[in-house]
Parts: sequence; C-alpha cells; structure tokens
Amino acid sequence: MLSQMKQESHPDTMPPSTPTRTKHPALPDLARQIEAQLNLIQRHMRQALQAEFARGQLTGPQRLVMEHLVRTSGLSLKQLSQSVSLAHSTVSGIVDRLEKQGLIDRQPDPADRRVTRLVPSQAVRKFLAVRMPQLSVHPLVEALGRATPAERQAVTLGLDTLARLLSTP
Repeated sequence: MLSQMKQESHPDTMPPSTPTRTKHPALPDLARQIEAQLNLIQRHMRQALQAEFARGQLTGPQRLVMEHLVRTSGLSLKQLSQSVSLAHSTVSGIVDRLEKQGLIDRQPDPADRRVTRLVPSQAVRKFLAVRMPQLSVHPLVEALGRATPAERQAVTLGLDTLARLLSTP
C-alpha cells in the first residue's frame, strides 16, 4: 500500500497526461536539486546547535530522557520510564546523573504531593528559551551579514515565492 502511494505521488511516475510532466519534463530534476539545497541549508543551520549539545556530553539514553522531559510539564519516574521504554531502574540511574549535572529538578506534584515530578532545571529552560533560538539562527545571521543587500532581497524573494507556491493547492 505504502509503495503504491509513493509511486502514485512521485513526479517520475506521474501519468504523461499530467500537465506538469508534459509542459515541464525537467521539473522533477529541479525539485530534487532544490530539496538537496534545502537539506544542505538545514544541516548548516543545525551545526552550531549540535555542537552545543555535544559539549553537554550526554549519552543517548540521557538525551532521550531530556527530550521527553522538555516536551512535557514534568513526569513521574514511572511515567518517564514508560515514555522512553526503559526499565525503571535504568531511568532512575539516568535521572540521578542528570540531577547531579544540574539538568533535572525534582518537584512535588501539585495534585498529589506524594508523587515527585521530574522537570528540566531552570538552566535547561533558560537554554531552551534563550540560547537555543540564538544558536538556531546564528548561521543564517552570519550568512546574511556576508550578503549584499541585493542578495538578501533575492533570497527573501525566492523563499517567499517558494513558500507561496508550496502552500497553493
């Protein structure tokens, strides 16, 4: 079923009667070229952020735990264990290490004070709110700073046009 859907939606397998194929046979090649350029741009934009994450020296399971906690308003150890599909004892050890590093705080659950909720620390929340957005746009700011005003205008116009074309049915 999935392969049939891919074939039906892939530009190279479009029937010859489709206007796009008959009027512009080079469009699939152009689309692949644009996709490759967008992927390259995305990789460049993620480099600074990934380098910052690497400096944190978190293991894969630690990153997994942090990702789940950041996406929630806090979880109990049991909920977190279920969420990451790891044994309770494994997650408990991970949480202890992350807490010692100042990345996780334990807080009483407001609904049931017998339950402890695990939440990202204030430092992590500040990083996510302030530093992460800076790191995400930094490569773009640097590149646009090297561009001439005409180049910046051309980039903006091209991206605006592509966004409009993609959102038009």
